[in-house]
Amino acid sequence: MTEAVTILVRRRVKAGREAEYEAWLTRLTEGVARAFPGYLGAEFHRPVRPGDAYRSLFRFDSLTHLEAFETSDFRARMLEEGADLFAANAVWDRMTGLEFWFDPPVGTQVPQPSPHRMALVLIGVVFTLVLLLNLTLGPVMQVWPLPLRVLATVTIQIGLMTYVIMPRLTPRIARFIYPRSSSSEPSTH
Repeated sequence: MTEAVTILVRRRVKAGREAEYEAWLTRLTEGVARAFPGYLGAEFHRPVRPGDAYRSLFRFDSLTHLEAFETSDFRARMLEEGADLFAANAVWDRMTGLEFWFDPPVGTQVPQPSPHRMALVLIGVVFTLVLLLNLTLGPVMQVWPLPLRVLATVTIQIGLMTYVIMPRLTPRIARFIYPRSSSSEPSTH
């Protein structure tokens, strides 16, 4: 499996230990960035209400690189170091490719994105891609039968959105899509 993978980690932190947890999370992220190939970055969200879980998203370019991190001595040491800060075990969910376009799994405590804002983003991305694909590939595919032109355009568009555009765009527009989420970003890469 070579497609990018994202881990959503939800972890409750002991009351009064939030600053220590955030410092620990920063050290964890900096260590991952230094030591693990394929690490694409992270995003962190503080709990909206006291007692709720912190949400952390970690992206790797492949399942192989993620598993190297998950089974590493570094991760084991960091979990041991932070154990006194945790109010409960973390919940980990793996997500790849298209899952970012759909609702999170049942039980995931992620605020729902604004459907109106998601629609605006998708209209902008789809319009731009369709326009660019038609301008660049239209003359080449002009003699192709219509179903084949549509299939080629849709295939290229979905591939670009899934593996190139949306994974890079989503973290940059998270505050627009999730307008009510509290966010802290100790480190983005």
